Amino acid sequence: MLTLTSAAVLALIALIGAMTMLGGPSGVPFTRQPIPDDVPPKAAERALSVDVDAPGRPAAQLAQWAAPIAAATGIPEQALRAYGLAEVRAGLEFPQCNLRWNTLAGLGWVESRHGTYNGDWFNRSGLRADGVAEPPIIGVPLDGGPGLAEIPDTDGGRLDGDPDWDRAVGPLQFIPESWARYGVDASGDGVADPQQIDDAAAAAVRLLCSGERDLATPEGWTAAIGAYNQSAQYIIDVRDAAANYALNQPA
Repeated sequence: MLTLTSAAVLALIALIGAMTMLGGPSGVPFTRQPIPDDVPPKAAERALSVDVDAPGRPAAQLAQWAAPIAAATGIPEQALRAYGLAEVRAGLEFPQCNLRWNTLAGLGWVESRHGTYNGDWFNRSGLRADGVAEPPIIGVPLDGGPGLAEIPDTDGGRLDGDPDWDRAVGPLQFIPESWARYGVDASGDGVADPQQIDDAAAAAVRLLCSGERDLATPEGWTAAIGAYNQSAQYIIDVRDAAANYALNQPA
């Protein structure tokens, strides 16, 4: 295992601080706006309308919409298009849900830094041109260890490669049992794949909006994020990231 020296750690912290002062993802100086602690977080501007039944990959229709927002927020364009498409799908499938894309982006930030973090800082994942995370994002075995749930294998290791214990998979970290319930093909390739960001975001819509939740209410939004992870700090972290994105700035 590679161990950083104290001097190297301090240098890394200083570098990150300097980059933060210089500006946003594009390097353009900016003044970070303070985020409110409202629940639900303020809704970001809606994604453009999408023909979800059009041939090919529907998320591609959001390329022009996503580009400037991605530049301002640091969200990878592949992920941002997926969140926008998922918002459109939510409006069609769950009109009472009032789910906005920045809440999905808040989840994506906390779960995997939008498909870029897989637990190994020295071999980070990324989203390919087809929206699939590479290397695949696979969590630790849920074997009941410290801070972990105990979930014996439910899919024969098909999704996570582990025949003994379930593991969370993909950019939005679905366990195989949840993917079996909520998984959906949103990318138009005929396969529901938790490693593909369009599919993962659309499946998250189904999870969050289940039970006729209304995410425009504090109770509905909190219950939806709690269905993902019941930790109070987790809910705060998702809210803060979503609130930053509503202000068009990085989380």
